[in-house]
Amino acid sequence: MGKTKVVIIVGLCMIHLLLFAISDRPIAFSLLLIASYQNSDLFIIFPLQKSIVMKHLSKYIGVSLLSLMMSNNTQAQEYPKTEKRDSFSMYFGTKVEDPYRWLEDDLSAETAEWVKAQNKVTFDYLSKIESRDMIRQRLESIWNYEKVGAPFTEGGVRYFYKNDGVQNQYVLYRIKDGKEEVFLDPNTFSEDGTVSLGGLSFSKDGSILAYAISEGGSDWRKVIIMD
Repeated sequence: MGKTKVVIIVGLCMIHLLLFAISDRPIAFSLLLIASYQNSDLFIIFPLQKSIVMKHLSKYIGVSLLSLMMSNNTQAQEYPKTEKRDSFSMYFGTKVEDPYRWLEDDLSAETAEWVKAQNKVTFDYLSKIESRDMIRQRLESIWNYEKVGAPFTEGGVRYFYKNDGVQNQYVLYRIKDGKEEVFLDPNTFSEDGTVSLGGLSFSKDGSILAYAISEGGSDWRKVIIMD
């Protein structure tokens, strides 16, 4: 990359940072500014390839956005205290301390309280980020379209996964008598959406289905048989 290109990119970034600092809505302003870079006639003036500029410009702006957004919240975070316990393991005669082993028990009431406290700190912080709702709404609008997976056949019956656009999990459909119908909907496993489909397997003749569920994001799987 030539010196002229570097100077132009750095210059654009400096202008962006200056405008970012004086804007009353810096995050929203930055998103609009990046979009304007992509469509700007600026790239006709300078003998640079647009793709090269955008590659480096996005990198510099991304770093500056992150650093400025983090520095915006000058209040020190108060994190919950995590208890250290006297636990260790011996490996080939070497003692290895493991004071947080108690957190490996993801079904204990103590671990649940620890996760609850951590979530409170996290979401309190996230709720203060400017334009978070705007970004969420934009992403939802981009992702809100019907998605259909490749069909597969089990026991002479055709199945496929489909998502209407905003469902948390894909729904398993089957085609019966020429009509599609819901066969298994993971979105109904729990009211709060914390139970997900971890996998499934049919018997050779397709008459029996075994599917695994994960509760609360746990690595443990519970297998359920459908006849």
